[in-house]
Amino acid sequence: MAKVKHFLAVKLPVSIFKEGKYFVAYTPALDLSTSGKSFKEVKRRFSEVVNIFFEELFKKGTLGEVLQELGWRKIHKEWIPPSVIAHEQEEVKIPV
Repeated sequence: MAKVKHFLAVKLPVSIFKEGKYFVAYTPALDLSTSGKSFKEVKRRFSEVVNIFFEELFKKGTLGEVLQELGWRKIHKEWIPPSVIAHEQEEVKIPV
């Protein structure tokens, strides 16, 4: 098993919204989400799920492959997540 050599701090875009009784946290940079019963719980669980996600990629040796598929770029040995340009609400008409 590979051993972690160092940690990289990155800022991930995350949207937190309420769905019924639950809060949902989602990051498009990893196409990853989690839920919780409170805002505080979903933030904690989001941090946990991101850490598990990276630990598993590292263990499997697929970190670079998966991050590239998600649009990350490697610059000077560091991975940079894709930037969110806008987070807007668009009105669309759907047939009902």
